[in-house]
Amino acid sequence: MEQYIYLLMSDYTLQIITLGTAMLGALCGMLGSFAVLRKQSLLGDAIAHASLPGIAIVFLVLGVKNNNGLLLGALLSGLVSAVFIKGIISKTHLKSDTALGVVLSTFFGFGMLLLTYIQKSPNANQSGLEKYLFGQAATLLAEDVWLMSMITGVALFVVLLFWKEFKMVLFDVDFTKTLGFHVKFIDTLMTSFIVIAIVMGLQTVGVVLMSAMLLAPAAAARQWTHSLSKMVFLAGIFGGVSGVLGTAISASANNLSTGPVIVLIATFFVMISFVFSPTRGLLFRQIKLWKNRNDLKLMKTLLFMYNLAKDHENISHPHKILLLNNFQGYTRKSLKRLESEELIQLNKDDWALTQKGFNTAENLYTNQ
Repeated sequence: MEQYIYLLMSDYTLQIITLGTAMLGALCGMLGSFAVLRKQSLLGDAIAHASLPGIAIVFLVLGVKNNNGLLLGALLSGLVSAVFIKGIISKTHLKSDTALGVVLSTFFGFGMLLLTYIQKSPNANQSGLEKYLFGQAATLLAEDVWLMSMITGVALFVVLLFWKEFKMVLFDVDFTKTLGFHVKFIDTLMTSFIVIAIVMGLQTVGVVLMSAMLLAPAAAARQWTHSLSKMVFLAGIFGGVSGVLGTAISASANNLSTGPVIVLIATFFVMISFVFSPTRGLLFRQIKLWKNRNDLKLMKTLLFMYNLAKDHENISHPHKILLLNNFQGYTRKSLKRLESEELIQLNKDDWALTQKGFNTAENLYTNQ
């Protein structure tokens, strides 16, 4: 770690790559939150794969690897694929998953066909185009990071400007329409920025892994909160940290591609969130389930005691603990807990209900 910090302070190239991956992670996390909440998780995957034909067509037209030109081609191709997806869903009886599958397979297949044709062509400039499949963060330049920072700033401004509209479209489209908002414009604006985020990540993460970069930070953030603003903020943090840690690990080891490592770090955040989130995590949910089961057994034991005690004039009449041996909810631990809550009194081999215990059990009995 110390070696990486030293390199980060002294190596200009590493600084550019780290800043670029952090910016990309934050942008993808922020915009990916809207895709996750709209239940369009596969939209990012479809658009990322559909951007490949645009890259290939621009290269065939220009004949050289102009990065800005290739990204512009990817952007146009991604936007066209998004229009096709929306059109198929709205104009046909096909469901969204079918539309996504059709567009993804068609565009990606066409892109691979063009890429194969380019690789067999005598043009020497075609070398390196395959980096857009799996990403190559080492090729990031200062101007690329400046472009990312500008797009991140614009995206943040638009999200804040249309925050109320985005929020209403996410959770209640029909209500948004009744208020007179242009839902199609808001939906198009949201989708357009998701496409832009995907295109910006192609050079770093690649077509194949870009959907994970878009969705993993948002999926992790969703486990920690029920608030949209907190989710967007956390997703941006998770995405940015994934970019920085992935770059650090990749730079500290040999033959480790930055893009896949970033995705693995983001996936690690998802796994941690799924298990340890205090509100939705599997661990705390299991602990809550165990607690509820123990509470149920405790109340069953108390009700059993109540049925024995209510037949006596004195509710605190002592009973033998042996009477509970045939009752399934009874354990020595449950007796100790009932005593600690002042619901019963224990005296060697006897137990007796307290007034508090009798009233509690009576309320449980009447509410059954």
